[in-house]
Amino acid sequence: MNPRDAVRHLTPDTWDRANRHLVRKAIAEFSHERLLTPQPVADTGGTFELHSDDGTVQYRFTAQILALEHWQIDTESIVRVKDGRKLPLDAAEFCTELRGTLGLSDQVLPVYLEEISSTLASAAYKLSKPPMSAAQVARADFQRIESEMTEGHPTFVAGSGRIGFGVDDFRQYAPEAAHPVRLIWVAAHRDHAAFSASADIDYESLIRSELGAELLGLFGAVMTGLGLDLDDYLLIPVHPWQWWNKLAVTFAGDIARQRLVCLGPGDDEYVPQQSIRTFFNATDPAKHYVKTALSVLNMGFMRGLSAAYMEATPAINDWLAALIADDAVLKRAGLSVIRERAAVGYRHRQFEAATGASSPYRKMLAALWRQSPVPALEPGRRLATMASLLHVDRDGSSLAAALIEESGLAPRVWLRRYLEAYLTPLLHCFYAYGLVFMPHGENVILVLDEAGAVERVVFKDIAEEIAVMDAAVPLPAGVERIRVQVPEELRLLSIFTDVFDCFLRYLNAILAGQGVLGQEVFWATVAECVHAYQDSMPELAERFGRFDLFAPRFALSCLNRLQLRNNQQMVDLGDPAGALQLAGTLANPLAGSGRLAG
Repeated sequence: MNPRDAVRHLTPDTWDRANRHLVRKAIAEFSHERLLTPQPVADTGGTFELHSDDGTVQYRFTAQILALEHWQIDTESIVRVKDGRKLPLDAAEFCTELRGTLGLSDQVLPVYLEEISSTLASAAYKLSKPPMSAAQVARADFQRIESEMTEGHPTFVAGSGRIGFGVDDFRQYAPEAAHPVRLIWVAAHRDHAAFSASADIDYESLIRSELGAELLGLFGAVMTGLGLDLDDYLLIPVHPWQWWNKLAVTFAGDIARQRLVCLGPGDDEYVPQQSIRTFFNATDPAKHYVKTALSVLNMGFMRGLSAAYMEATPAINDWLAALIADDAVLKRAGLSVIRERAAVGYRHRQFEAATGASSPYRKMLAALWRQSPVPALEPGRRLATMASLLHVDRDGSSLAAALIEESGLAPRVWLRRYLEAYLTPLLHCFYAYGLVFMPHGENVILVLDEAGAVERVVFKDIAEEIAVMDAAVPLPAGVERIRVQVPEELRLLSIFTDVFDCFLRYLNAILAGQGVLGQEVFWATVAECVHAYQDSMPELAERFGRFDLFAPRFALSCLNRLQLRNNQQMVDLGDPAGALQLAGTLANPLAGSGRLAG
């Protein structure tokens, strides 16, 4: 690609618009996390001021403060002034002007600024694409919706860091670019690699179904030509970036000694998902997703995959699938999971000898195969990432509002159906099994009926994202890894934080801002859904009282504070509760809620 063409999305207009949007998000989210304290301007009716650390720069804007202390800021109202002069909005300068208030250390700040710049570049690229209205996106196919998502994680300000990607990599591998990718296959000697699978699949049948007999034969011929036997090796799909930038150099010794053999690209074309290291098979959508290791720093983590973790992944998925299949409440809600059916990992012995279990150096070569939701889709139904419910187009129109209008349902009825499909299973898993998920928008797939109402949901990204907090729940030996110790008073944050504060807070603001549904009715509908579930399960009454979803307040757990503190590894996955950054409490919008009439 011509080097000028590679940056053609970076124009004064797209850059200004991207910065205005990100400064708005920064003010809103940092204020929500009580890092910033905007002050109301007297006699202005909703105007606020914010000053830089040294007091020389002033930000002024209009906003409403909604439930859960959500700052609904008018993006176009934001003005930045210094010495009486209006200045352009600049997200990186915003962070440096407030670095002390935000607690950005000398070590974290430059990396964070790089993440901010990358997030802005991604936003500018999205703004350079031909626009699609929210209504058009709502009717698009599964993968077009995926590539049209503009926000990423709604909470994290530096949400598209992707440190390690060059601009050419961005255009090849970013989900918004939607560029078809062929994965590279390597053969890994069985002395250094391990494969694990669900009870209903084995290595030979999986590889044959994914590659086909012809390509598998070609790979075998390559090995024979090198004097090697493919049966002594396990095949691993590799992200192309990982091959060119990591394995070909960092694993050079293993390649030279033929512990690893590069066989070349596969035949199928894949498209990257929002989670960036996961691929959907565009050639044959019924085939598995492939999740790959990717040594790129994004949103507080190096996006590798642990070979050690991969060994237990299928067993964890089998356990969860069986639990769901045997539970009447979950079956009635229509919940399903797309299982991670097989995994393979390679152990680099020198790095393992030199590092601890959580080191990124142990997570450079592994992959897993996850079921596709397409084969289980009923006739007349369609799929959409749940992140799409928070999508707003360039004109400010909401995809969720478009779905509600398309459905012909009253907004409250549409919302209640969605909550019964999404929230009820989460409540039941928590109260019945002490089982929690990471149910943010990208980790949930909506199954929509012909009219656009949510009929059921599909959970994904299971093995690394679920936990059992109840010591009394029996787990098979191979699944025990998911049991975590969390203080009792923090357990309900899995609903309060992950569901209420990190997803429903935004959906409420969007629907209220569009005039679709007032926030009082929104949260009363959430409360009605909770009441309906609890009324149906009197045998869990003790737990409902012990973990009270209608408590007056709950702890404010802050995600951006995690990233601002350490953007290399925000959380120790072995001790998630120990990493929490709490900042006081929030008023619970369900507190004191009765049932809606009629």
